[in-house]
Amino acid sequence: MILDIVVPALDKSRLNEIIHQINNKTKPLGALGDLEKIASQLALIQQNEEHNQNNQGIEIKLSKPSILVFAGDHGIAAQGVSIAPSEVTQQMVLNFLAGGAAINCFCLANDIDFKIIDAGIKTEITPTPENLIVQRIQAGTQDFSITSAMSVEQANQAIQLGFVLTQSIIDQGCNLIGFGEMGIANTSSASALLSAFTGIEVKETVGLGTGISNQQLTTKLTCIEKALARLSVTEMKPDEILAELGGFEIAQIVGAILAAAQRQKTIVIDGFIVTVAALIATRIQANALDYMIFSHSGDEKAHQTVLGELNAKPLLKLGLRLGEGTGAALAMPLIKCAAEFFNNMATFDSAAVEKVV
Repeated sequence: MILDIVVPALDKSRLNEIIHQINNKTKPLGALGDLEKIASQLALIQQNEEHNQNNQGIEIKLSKPSILVFAGDHGIAAQGVSIAPSEVTQQMVLNFLAGGAAINCFCLANDIDFKIIDAGIKTEITPTPENLIVQRIQAGTQDFSITSAMSVEQANQAIQLGFVLTQSIIDQGCNLIGFGEMGIANTSSASALLSAFTGIEVKETVGLGTGISNQQLTTKLTCIEKALARLSVTEMKPDEILAELGGFEIAQIVGAILAAAQRQKTIVIDGFIVTVAALIATRIQANALDYMIFSHSGDEKAHQTVLGELNAKPLLKLGLRLGEGTGAALAMPLIKCAAEFFNNMATFDSAAVEKVV
């Protein structure tokens, strides 16, 4: 069973050696700020890779950076909790496939491999385009304000599909992998999941999403409170909570994160929905957090809340609220720069520069 997988804790026995390697670069101590923390994390993650089994110090190698965007529809959309109807999910997937979305632009600009996955959108795209990965559970979830979004079996199937797909991407040589999502009304699902997993009041986890009205916000709040009222979450397992409140795309991202963590690869977390999936992954395997880099903090209060629950310090704050993996794509150049300075920046000795204390 996927929930029984084991994610190894990050081995920090060489941390002092890595910090010394960073501190010996031609710069004042700590002068590269958070990039130094990212470099240290990358080095720890990769310390046991085959290319580091020598006496030359640790080297960071980033291979085939990729972003997987999982798409799924949500029955809760029928309650009018979003600015757009469910049909827009399929329309946006078609836009991704045609290369016309923001995530396509950012991946192209930064040489990131991009893949889109149908995890369960309402209307299937036929015939299947060559660049679409189809992992449909069914045509969207049920309305979780009325009943379970999916069965526990479907939740586990979704987790498994995300896990296996990510394993295959890693097998193709990727060691830097980000995740994004697309799904009308999936902020409602993410807010409900956040409250269920943390006990935080719904009024603190529900926001305007992509820009709903105050009336829609009230409806969203009421629907989520109604859903949570029927559950005894303290007695439920993570897959059971996912089944009650989740989306197929969220569940597949949970599996994808667990796969990357189990294989000890660097994971780049996107916005609110993906960060909630990351929280759920840590509730299944706490060590998964060691392998995550958080790309950005959005304006949505709930995003900042879940980042706080994970004690995460994101790289960027750009006011993003689009999803799609856009934050992850924008963070990857910074991650590449962290690796580059760690590997190739001169030391005080090699550059014959007097050491700055």
